[in-house]
Amino acid sequence: MVTAAGHEHAMIARRGLMLVLSSPSGAGKTTLSRKLLDADPMVDLSISVTTRKQRPGEVAGEHYHFVDDESFDRMVKNAGLLEWAQVFGNRYGTPRAPVEAALERGHDVLFDIDWQGTQQLREKARGDLVSVFVLPPSVPELERRLHRRAQDSSAVIQTRMAKVFDELSHWAEYDYVVINNDIERAFAEVQSILGAERLKRERQTGLSTFVRGLQSKL
Repeated sequence: MVTAAGHEHAMIARRGLMLVLSSPSGAGKTTLSRKLLDADPMVDLSISVTTRKQRPGEVAGEHYHFVDDESFDRMVKNAGLLEWAQVFGNRYGTPRAPVEAALERGHDVLFDIDWQGTQQLREKARGDLVSVFVLPPSVPELERRLHRRAQDSSAVIQTRMAKVFDELSHWAEYDYVVINNDIERAFAEVQSILGAERLKRERQTGLSTFVRGLQSKL
């Protein structure tokens, strides 16, 4: 049941936030992202553009916007990307327009990006950004997860593992750190972070009007 007070609070206008989940490949950020999107209708996924080839089972416009190098270059030149980075020989970027529109509607935007993209977002939109770094419980477990998901060849997995030390070195640049030893516990921690950040005074753009309404009735 929603109380009267809860209903009033729900009506307060709010600016959305950018929630970034980053981790080494296999640490669980994609699983956490899917769970959050399924559980919370106020969270929209930022769909990246990429020059990477489409994998079996991927849907263009749902998993990624697949573009050629020329189109990607044009988006960079025209400031159409909030951030972009090169990862394992392919380029990935975040289209600016849909993110800004979602934030204005009061929706939060979820980013599944690496530390390079996070740094660029921090430079351009620090007030809107909430960053979470997801750590694996151990390096052997991380490698087991990569083999278990069976998305990449052994050679690609070894390339990913070779980059783990560098990726882990950026953990202290993030606002929050979650250790994914148990996916349900890690998910609960991410939900707690999101809930607290939504309540920050500066994000609740309708608070001044709400408080003035309370004062007028005294």
